[in-house]
Amino acid sequence: MEATIELDTKKHYPVLLKEVISIISPQYGGTFIDCTFGQGGYTKKLLEFKNTRVIAIDRDVDSQIKAEKFLNEYKNRFIFKNLKFSQLNNLNLKNKNIKAIVFDLGYSYSQIKDPKKGLSFEFEGNLNMQMGLNSFSADDVVNKLEGNKLEKIFKFFGEEKDSSKIVRRILNKRSKKKIDTQTLVELIEKSKKKKNFKIHSATKVFQALRIFVNKEVSELINGLINATKLLQKDGILLVVTFHSIEDKIVKYFFKSLSENKSISRYVPSTEQPDILLKLVQKKPIIPSKEEIRINPPSRSAKLRYVLKRKDFYEFETDIFEKFKNLLIIESFGNKL
Repeated sequence: MEATIELDTKKHYPVLLKEVISIISPQYGGTFIDCTFGQGGYTKKLLEFKNTRVIAIDRDVDSQIKAEKFLNEYKNRFIFKNLKFSQLNNLNLKNKNIKAIVFDLGYSYSQIKDPKKGLSFEFEGNLNMQMGLNSFSADDVVNKLEGNKLEKIFKFFGEEKDSSKIVRRILNKRSKKKIDTQTLVELIEKSKKKKNFKIHSATKVFQALRIFVNKEVSELINGLINATKLLQKDGILLVVTFHSIEDKIVKYFFKSLSENKSISRYVPSTEQPDILLKLVQKKPIIPSKEEIRINPPSRSAKLRYVLKRKDFYEFETDIFEKFKNLLIIESFGNKL
């Protein structure tokens, strides 16, 4: 069965779907984990193939509504859990012969356009950005966090060059009134001397807040580690990223564990260490010009994947040390 892309520009559809399907080969059957169920795009395509089974997870409780339809249609071939992907280890799936684990780190059209989630700078009202199973909101961050911490969040999570100017305006304004979405957008626009007509002035700050509120750095790192542990020999781990921080984490994790850094804790130190992952290709797969034309948000997508070469589950990785600075910034939210 050939993978086809059914497009509706008003709805989210899975980026690089054809490429994902060709890599994980569901036509031969097997059990797959969709770590970012969302609107069910990848899951739906996987279940169109006979002898496939999908275990889907998503932190967004709203995804459960979509999942109910899948449960009715596919019954025992589909399981859904309202979990963060860092909680993959809670599924107790070791030795279940998982053929592939897929992460699509983008946000669905319905999530972006949901005013309650507050992901977009186009809406009015309180700041939110909680995707589910959160401990604080963007409202808490902007209205309560110290200025030096806000500056680091905007600078390192959003790569915002005017972070100090924006923070000064935030501190001045919040001393008089609570900052909501539109107030924040206005403060950002006033802080910008040079206008970038390609992207909205608030894009980078909103990205930074979303990453911070949802702890996307530690979530991704722990998700990658737990996914790798779940896979058996020849299992595939595939990730679609949408911004540079995500891609750097995935690239480093895959590269380091496809070299002699992936040492099983059970291998004697005198022996040659096993290499855990096989990096099939170094360069990421990107959307075609046609896909970008039809679905412009796909332009920043990068697909990377690896094959698990060994059956050991406990391994060492220095990824926490590698991204220590980002994890320290993320920890600013622990006291909110």
